[in-house]
Amino acid sequence: MEDILYKYMSRWTSLNEEDQQAIVDEIRIEEFKKGTVLFKQGDAPTTCYFILKGCVRQYSIDEEGREVTSNFYSEEQAIAIFNHHKTEKSSDYTFTCVEDSVMVVGDLNIEQDMYDKHPQLEIMTRRMIEENFSQVQEEFAAFIASTPEERFKKLQMKRPSLIDRVPQHQLASYLGITPESLSRIKKRIDQDSR
Repeated sequence: MEDILYKYMSRWTSLNEEDQQAIVDEIRIEEFKKGTVLFKQGDAPTTCYFILKGCVRQYSIDEEGREVTSNFYSEEQAIAIFNHHKTEKSSDYTFTCVEDSVMVVGDLNIEQDMYDKHPQLEIMTRRMIEENFSQVQEEFAAFIASTPEERFKKLQMKRPSLIDRVPQHQLASYLGITPESLSRIKKRIDQDSR
């Protein structure tokens, strides 16, 4: 698993092997079982995560009590709640492991200490956030402007592994459609490809 971290640090920083090793030695890597809740909607998170292996679902409960899936995180993606601007610092989402997962667990209370000790780590984090934010903006704009079938086709193109990794009702929620509509879309696309 550590090789993923080294690859990622090499991509985003100019750290030498010795400095990379020093960071890897200080971080905590944990395994989480499928169904583990990392934190719940309403909790004030004190940790962030970087997925080495597995898949995590982000969702919230709406006013009618329905679960609304807003994202899935998988390998080489970070999970962090940016709620410093909120008075009570609570999360608007619940994060649950969809699969058995292995993640780097960061303690937000010592985040600045790590950045002070390893300035390149802060640069890496900022670059990751910038790339992620740009991607989220692009995906949101495309989501608003597209039909459900176009959303599914884009998912097939950009994140095909999700289709088999996550339960279909959660995938449908993520696409903003009912499970029945998702089944019809998949069937139609399958027939068109023959």
